[in-house]
Amino acid sequence: MYRRLFCLSLGLAAIIYAIQACNSSSKTAVSDEKLPDSISYNFHVRPILSDKCFICHGPDANKREADLRLDIAEEAYKALKEHPSAHAIVPFKPNASEVFLRISSQDSTVMMPPKSSNLKLTANEISIIEKWIKQGGKYEKHWAFIPPKKPALPEVENPVWVKNDIDYFILDKLEQKGLEPNKEADKERLLKRASLDITGLPPDLQMMDRFMADKSNNAYEKMVESLLQSKAYGEKMALHWLDVARYADSHGYQDDNYRSQWPWRDWVIHAFNQNMPYNQFISWQLAGDLMPNASKEQLLATGFNRNHKITEEGGVIDEEYRVEYVTDRTNTFGKALIGVTLECAHCHDHKYDPFSQKEYYQVFAFFNNVKEVGLESSVGGPETYAKKPLMEISNKDVKEILKFVNKQDTDKLIVSVMGDADTLRKTYILNRGVYDSHGTEVEAGTPKSILSFAEGYPKNRLGLTQWLFNKQNPLTARVFVNQVWQEFFGRGIVKTSGDFGMQGELPSHPELLDWLAVDFMEHGWNIKRLVKQIVSSATYRQSAVISQGKLKTDPENVLLARAPRYRIPAELVRDVVMASSGLLVKTIGGPSVKPYQPAGLWESATSGRGILASYKQDHKESLYRRGMYTFIKRTVPPPAMGIFDASNRDQCEVKRLNTNTPLQALVMMNDPSVLEASRVLAARLLGGNGSLEEKVTKAFRLIVCRKPTDKEIKLLSAYYADQQKAFKKESDALKVLSVGEYPLPANINKINMAALMGTITIIYNLEETITKS
Repeated sequence: MYRRLFCLSLGLAAIIYAIQACNSSSKTAVSDEKLPDSISYNFHVRPILSDKCFICHGPDANKREADLRLDIAEEAYKALKEHPSAHAIVPFKPNASEVFLRISSQDSTVMMPPKSSNLKLTANEISIIEKWIKQGGKYEKHWAFIPPKKPALPEVENPVWVKNDIDYFILDKLEQKGLEPNKEADKERLLKRASLDITGLPPDLQMMDRFMADKSNNAYEKMVESLLQSKAYGEKMALHWLDVARYADSHGYQDDNYRSQWPWRDWVIHAFNQNMPYNQFISWQLAGDLMPNASKEQLLATGFNRNHKITEEGGVIDEEYRVEYVTDRTNTFGKALIGVTLECAHCHDHKYDPFSQKEYYQVFAFFNNVKEVGLESSVGGPETYAKKPLMEISNKDVKEILKFVNKQDTDKLIVSVMGDADTLRKTYILNRGVYDSHGTEVEAGTPKSILSFAEGYPKNRLGLTQWLFNKQNPLTARVFVNQVWQEFFGRGIVKTSGDFGMQGELPSHPELLDWLAVDFMEHGWNIKRLVKQIVSSATYRQSAVISQGKLKTDPENVLLARAPRYRIPAELVRDVVMASSGLLVKTIGGPSVKPYQPAGLWESATSGRGILASYKQDHKESLYRRGMYTFIKRTVPPPAMGIFDASNRDQCEVKRLNTNTPLQALVMMNDPSVLEASRVLAARLLGGNGSLEEKVTKAFRLIVCRKPTDKEIKLLSAYYADQQKAFKKESDALKVLSVGEYPLPANINKINMAALMGTITIIYNLEETITKS
C-alpha cells in the first residue's frame, strides 16, 4: 500500500506551478482526439476520476490519502489541509489547480497517480480535465438522480436510413464515430428475430410463406402487429418479469417444499396481454391490497411481494426470518423498480451512493407491516403451500373474476398475497443489519437524493407507488425502458441494468434513454407501444453481419452499428424445439410441469420431507409445455435450463448471464426432449409426400427458419444416407427411436425414421438454431 502526501511544500509548489504554467499547452497538445464542446462532470470527468483517482481520493475513508476527496465539490474546492494556500480544483484556472498540475506533470516524484499505482491518465483524459476546469470545474448531481427531460432529435447526415425517432439518436452516435449502420436483415432472419423477441416462438411455415410473399411496403409492420396480438406475447414478456419477481414453485431453504404461487404467474401473462399500463401493473403488485375496494385480481397481483424464499425448518428464530423477508422485498424494490443497490445500505451508509442507512430502513418500513411470521408451519400438506396472509381462489372466482387463471380441478387453490396488520409495526435502524439490534426508530420514507417523499402521500405501500410514478422521479421510467431495451438488444442502454448508481455504467446513449423514458410517460406508460417502437426501428432491423472494421472499432456493439447476435434464453431453447417439431402444447398458464430430468437429482439434495422429496415426472401433454412452465425447485433448479443460464429464482435478477459452454452442446445432443422432438418430426415428414431433399428443406425451415442453401441440403442428405447404412437392422433403429413417451407410429420404416431423426438432431445442434441473429 503506497502513501503519498498530496501537497508539496510551498516553495516546491511554486516552482511546479511556474513550470506548468509555461508548458501546459504543450502537455495537452499530445491528444489528437476531439474534445466535446461542453465537458460534463457526469459523462466525461467522473469516469476518469473514478478509474484513476477515487481509489485514494474517493468515498472510502479507510483508503483515503492526504485527507482529500475528489468526488465531492466542497472537498475538492477547499484549501488543502497541509497546504492552505493551494486547492485541488480552482474553477476556471487549471494552472492554479493542483489536480491538473499533478496529473500533467512528468516528474515522477510529484505526478499523480503515482507510478507505483500502475495507473496513468492518457493525454485525452488530461485534456478533458483541463477543459472542464477551464469551463468552471462544475460538479453535477449524479445523472440518474436528475429527472429526465425529452431532448430534441439530433440532426443526422443520412436521414433516409431512419425509420422512427429512436434511429436519430443511434445514427448520430454512429456518424460521430465514423461508422455506418448495417443494411436491413433479409426477410427470413428478420422474421425469426421478431417472432422470437415478441412471442418467444419461431415462426411457422405459414407465417414464413405469408411474409415472404408480401411485397407491400408495410409488410414488416403488419407482421409485427400480428405478433403483438398473439397470446404468446404475454408469455414472452412475462418471462423476464418472473426473473425480476423471483418466482418459483418451491419455498427455498433446506426443506424446499411446494408453493402454489402459479396463479400470480397467470395474472402476469394476462396483464401483459391486456397491455396493462406499467404504472398500474406495478402499483397493483406493490399495493393492490391497499387499493380502495380492492378486487381479488388486485389482491392476487400482490403475490409479487411474497415470491421470496420462506423457511419451513423447525428451530429457526421467528423474528430473524421475518426480517429476512422484509429485507428481500426492500432489496427487490430497489433493484427491480428504481435500479439502485439499496441493499448496500442495510448495514451502514452506502459507500458510493447518497443513501444513508436510515433511508434504507425508511424504505424497509413500507414492507414491514405485513401480517406474517418468520416460521408459520413446518413441512406438511396443502395448508402449507401458501403462507399467510393468503387468498383462496374458488371455481366461482375463476368463472367470474379471475377468468385468466388456468384452474382445472376442484382442489382448494391458495396463493400468498399482501395484507397489512391493523396496528403499525415499529421500524428501527438495525445496527450492522442484525435483526434484533434495534437502533433509532424511523418512519416510512424514501431517499432524498432520488425524490423526497411528499407530505400528501400516505405512509404505506400505496403512497410508495405514488412516489414511484411521480413524473419527477428520475429513475422509474428510465429503469423500465432500459430493461425492455435489454430484452431486444441483449444489453441495456445502461449495461448495469440493476445499478444506475455511482458504481453503475454510464448510458451508452443518454439522450436516447431520456427520450424513451419521457416518451413512455407521455404515452400513458404503454408497454406494447414501447415494444413496437423498438422493433419497428431501423436500428433493430439491421443485419447482424460483422465486418472486421466494426468489430475492431466497437467489439461489444455498444453503438449498434449492427444487430446483436447472441443465444436465446434457456426457456426459448426448449420452445424452439417443441414448436418446430409440432409437439408444443400451447395451453397458457396453470400449474408448473415436470418434464424429463436425470434421475436422483432431487433425492440427493432434499431433507426427505414434503411432496418434493422426490421427482415425479409428468406425462402426456404436460411433457410438451413451454419452458416458462417448467417446475422450478429452488434448491435443485431444472438442470437443462440451468446449463443455459436460467435463473434459479433465489433473488431478484434483472439480467441473466449469457455463457457458451460445452455442456450446452451436450444438452442439445443428448437431452431426451431434443431427441424425442427429432423423432416425432422425422415421423411426420416421412408420413408426407416429397423427396428426401424436400423433407430436409422443410425440417430446416421449421427449425432454423430459413431455406437451406444447396450445400447445406447436400451435406444433410449425405448424412442421412450414412445413417441409413449405420442402422443395419430394425432392432438397431428401435434402440434410437425408443426415446421419449410420444407414441411411435406402427407402419413406418424404422431405419429411415432413425436416419432422418439423426439428421434432424444435427439441425437442432446448429448454432444458428438457438441464436438470435
